[in-house]
Amino acid sequence: MVNGIQGYERSVEQFVSSSQQLNFLETNQDFLPFLPPAPARVLDLGAGAGQNSAALANMGFHVLAIEPMPDFLQSAQRTYAGLGIEWRQDSMPQLSSLLGLDNTFEFILADGVWHHLSDEERSLTFERLATVMANGAKLALSLRNGPPGLGARVFPTDVRRTIAQAEAHGLRCIFRIENQRSIYRNKPDVRWARVALEKRPNAKTIT
Repeated sequence: MVNGIQGYERSVEQFVSSSQQLNFLETNQDFLPFLPPAPARVLDLGAGAGQNSAALANMGFHVLAIEPMPDFLQSAQRTYAGLGIEWRQDSMPQLSSLLGLDNTFEFILADGVWHHLSDEERSLTFERLATVMANGAKLALSLRNGPPGLGARVFPTDVRRTIAQAEAHGLRCIFRIENQRSIYRNKPDVRWARVALEKRPNAKTIT
């Protein structure tokens, strides 16, 4: 089993149901200004139940959705069949299914997944994503802090550390907002930060 999906296998239906009730324009409103003009190539990283991928597809984008959990992926494929979304089962930090897609994506969304990665895994993921982002492409990250939810493997997130790791791989911060409440009223102890990063043209990564 992929490390980051530990715990979700116990509550597949609950996760899918609650996720598909979310409104992309509400949950990701801070990132809307950074979307490129459609039809751009975008990547939904850790697509979960697929609601964000579906929203992006309905906005006219060409969407590649990556999700490591087979049950979530199959549910998303059934629910959002016909939208032209390309679905792939894969996981961070390897993201082996992205081999050969260098400089492809103009926007990447990683919504609600970063807290499932260790610090080392986050750095490796930044390194991988920097290669598949076009120059000037945007990467939108939501960072969660608080007690574990359905997912059992949870690590604290830190905005400054996240930005520093991103900068080491040629990405610069263009937006940050912190201490946002959870959209779920039954999670008063959960706080979110949101960060938008941009790939600098001809940037060299620090090794």
